[in-house]
Amino acid sequence: MIAFADIYKSAVIHKGGEDAVEAMLPPVSSASELRAMSDADYLSAISRRVFRAGLKHSLVDAKWPAFEQAFNGFDPYYCAMLSDDDLDVLMANKAIIRHLGKIKSVRENAQFVVRESKEHGGFGAFLADWPIEHTIQLWLYLKKHGKQLGGNSAASFLRMVGRDTFMLTNDVLAVLRAHGVLVQAVPKPPASQRDLFAIQEAFLVWHKESGRPLSHISRIMSFTAF
Repeated sequence: MIAFADIYKSAVIHKGGEDAVEAMLPPVSSASELRAMSDADYLSAISRRVFRAGLKHSLVDAKWPAFEQAFNGFDPYYCAMLSDDDLDVLMANKAIIRHLGKIKSVRENAQFVVRESKEHGGFGAFLADWPIEHTIQLWLYLKKHGKQLGGNSAASFLRMVGRDTFMLTNDVLAVLRAHGVLVQAVPKPPASQRDLFAIQEAFLVWHKESGRPLSHISRIMSFTAF
């Protein structure tokens, strides 16, 4: 398997220097910073990720103040107790995106946030304490226990709140295939857990080699794709 130092050198060449590469790396929150975020902030981020799916992010983001007002600041206890009548009222709110499935997901994800917060002393503590070595397992857990967090949504949400994770963008997948980490006859996102865990193992090797966060490794990899 290619050494991360060689991946980094390639990224530097593609982007015109180390300063350019470093300037484009995503922020990564510390464990204490993750714990300091409120459960409402996490539910807002989860919900924003769900509503962004399939839509222009700028469209969703422009409406987000109206979402915050409509969902009472995304207070998890408030949202977890929304009735079907409440959902009907939200569906009539022209200031937000009126997609019934996504609106319902706020209630279900609020219930998820409340459960994990009670068990771990905060949703941020739940994320902070999850071992970096089991990132794929965290994706799968979010998909199973949350709502509409399949595909790249779990990883995208984690990236939004600063929780370290790699991302399987088309560019990253192309690099993984080029270096034999992911072997598929047809270029497509990996669906099997076998492929996902093989990818995770490669990222952990590069993480150990470089001492860099997984988020930085995957972004640097994306800079090397043609």
